[in-house]
Amino acid sequence: MLLEVEGLSVVIEGRRRHPFAPRAMARILRDVSLHVAAGETLGLVGESGSGKTTLGRAILRRLPITTGRISFQGEDITHLEGEALRQRRRHMQMIFQDPYASLNPRRTVAEIIAEPLRAHGLGADRAAVAARVAELIALVGLPVDAATRHPHAFSGGQRQRVGIARALAMNPALVVADEPVSALDVSIRAQVINLMAETQARLGVAFLFIAHDLAVVRHISHRIAILYAGTIVESGPRDAVFRTPRHPYTRALIAAVPIPDPRAERARGPAAVPAGEAPSPSDETPGCRYASRCPLVMARCRTEAPPLRATAQNHSVACWAAD
Repeated sequence: MLLEVEGLSVVIEGRRRHPFAPRAMARILRDVSLHVAAGETLGLVGESGSGKTTLGRAILRRLPITTGRISFQGEDITHLEGEALRQRRRHMQMIFQDPYASLNPRRTVAEIIAEPLRAHGLGADRAAVAARVAELIALVGLPVDAATRHPHAFSGGQRQRVGIARALAMNPALVVADEPVSALDVSIRAQVINLMAETQARLGVAFLFIAHDLAVVRHISHRIAILYAGTIVESGPRDAVFRTPRHPYTRALIAAVPIPDPRAERARGPAAVPAGEAPSPSDETPGCRYASRCPLVMARCRTEAPPLRATAQNHSVACWAAD
């Protein structure tokens, strides 16, 4: 395995209600475990506020970890600090959600793409850096003259291509893609998704692809993990999760995906939307996190949180009703 995450929890301090009140504690992630093999894409799906971005940033060690363990390329990086962590980050990069805010408007595309090389002390040979930048620009399908232009001269899709080129500059083994197409037009999304798939086939890079759009995740992912309120509720091979979803939340997500056939969509009828809202990160009510919205809730669900258990080959679910 390239990446292994075991029992990861992240707790942050909230604001005080008044100057003398204790700080509220918010548990963003709760005992999360997942793995990513070399050269594969794991799609991480969940609604807004479920902790997807927090998980991606914690894996890259950009957020403090409360409990748990992260292993990358066979090395425990949970407590790495300083130069050792900086060197390890050469092999772990990130594609950000907003292609407008993630690029420095004062720098040219060449300077943006070369920034990781310079940050890791590999920018002394200007000719080699220029050659590498030109190679990456061609790889992501940007025009040859893109190197001398600034981000404002490009569309959203082209800017995201610049972000992808920057993430690939160090030849990383793992790229965390934080909703990389959610801010793009539908027609541009397919281009960026196909670019990532082609890049993976050519370079063998692994992706942790964070999204809330199941249709996009189904297109690019080898395996899928469903995150709800900071907890993994189901994970497994892409086709198995879509064909035989075991968790009620997964079924609700899949039922909400539009079918590109008007007759089939009408025949299916309106999707059953879960009632209520997801629990707050500061809510420490015992039991299953989905119990307040689940149509299959039992008494046990309200008192005991279900563990993530294997129900079939490489297919796991955290639900008492899935027995």
